Amino acid sequence: MISNILSIAGTDPTGGAGIQADLKTFSALGTYGMSVITAVVAQNTTGVSSFVTLEPDFVGAQIDAVFEDVRVDAVKIGMVPTAAIASVIAGRLRRHGARNIVLDPVMVAKSGDHLLQPDAVAVIRDRLLPLCSVVTPNLPEAAVLLDAEPDWSLAEMHVRLRELARFGSEAVLLKGGHLGGRDSVDLLLSGGRVSAYSQPRVATRNDHGTGCTLSAALAALLPSMPLEAATQKAKRYLTGALAAADRLDVGHGHGPVHHFHALWTSHEAHSARALAPAD
Repeated sequence: MISNILSIAGTDPTGGAGIQADLKTFSALGTYGMSVITAVVAQNTTGVSSFVTLEPDFVGAQIDAVFEDVRVDAVKIGMVPTAAIASVIAGRLRRHGARNIVLDPVMVAKSGDHLLQPDAVAVIRDRLLPLCSVVTPNLPEAAVLLDAEPDWSLAEMHVRLRELARFGSEAVLLKGGHLGGRDSVDLLLSGGRVSAYSQPRVATRNDHGTGCTLSAALAALLPSMPLEAATQKAKRYLTGALAAADRLDVGHGHGPVHHFHALWTSHEAHSARALAPAD
């Protein structure tokens, strides 16, 4: 049975992050994607110029429309720009008994632009995190949640993991991409046990939407496998998308990762053969 995965997030008109990246990821991993929009964002590969938040009641109405008609196997939450929207999302997900909830606490865009109001942090931390199967902050996002400095070592990440777990999510995946180094190491705390997931760091400027893509991949995979296996597969998928990102030519800034890197390889080969001159 094909899983139905819901993304609750903001938009990206250039397609590299947000709802658009989530839907691409869901499709690339063989699941059916659905979306609830929290904010319409004017952004491209060079930055965010502005965004408009939707009315909280309308966000709730979108969530109701999906759950009242469709079996939802997992939920990915991205941009939650206001406290009111965060409250509505938490209330609706609890009412509908949502499961396999993955929260990517999107707070700052790759360009450094802030994507939520300060009072939203407390509601995300106090009301949304306790509902989550896993929360996936990077180091700056974890620093905001903990009101701490983001300049951490790998050893310090182990300490911060347990502090983040106190907010009530079943598991925490703390991403260490900002640490630098040859490998990109993420730490997963689940069931009281810490596991490290490492992949070689990919040298590319085209890394827009990496957080959205990883969390969306986790949501797509969770209905069919344990969290540890889903984390390993999601990280491998993202690494492949980063490695193939330079095959795309999108924008003048941080371009998107290649969500369909595994699918388009065979398609491109087929197209080349079809266009080749006959003997």
